[in-house]
Amino acid sequence: MPQPTRHVFVCSQQRPPGHPRGSCAAQGASPLLQAFWAEVQKRQCYDQVAVTYSGCLGPCDGGPNVLVYPEGVLYQGVTVADIGELFDSHLLGGTPVARLRAPATVW
Repeated sequence: MPQPTRHVFVCSQQRPPGHPRGSCAAQGASPLLQAFWAEVQKRQCYDQVAVTYSGCLGPCDGGPNVLVYPEGVLYQGVTVADIGELFDSHLLGGTPVARLRAPATVW
C-alpha cells in the first residue's frame, strides 16, 4: 500500500444523549465518514488520501470535526456538502479551506 499524501481523521465519538460535551456522532459524523470513503472511491485517489474514523478530537461543540495531516488542519462543522470542496482544494490541491477551519483559539 502506498503512503498517502494526506490522512483524514473523522471524529466519530458517541456520547449519551444530553451529555454536556455533545458528540460528533450526534451531529452527523457517520454519514460524513461514509461520504469521505465514497469520494475516495469515486476519485480513485487511494494513493493520495486515506480516511480513518477516530475518537474524540477535542472541540465537540463544533463538530463534526475533521483533522487533516500532515498539515494538522482541524475543520469544524463539516457536512457532506463540503466534501467536494475539501477534496478539490485541500486533499488533492494542497490549499486548506479557510471557511471550515477551526479558529486559532480552538486549535
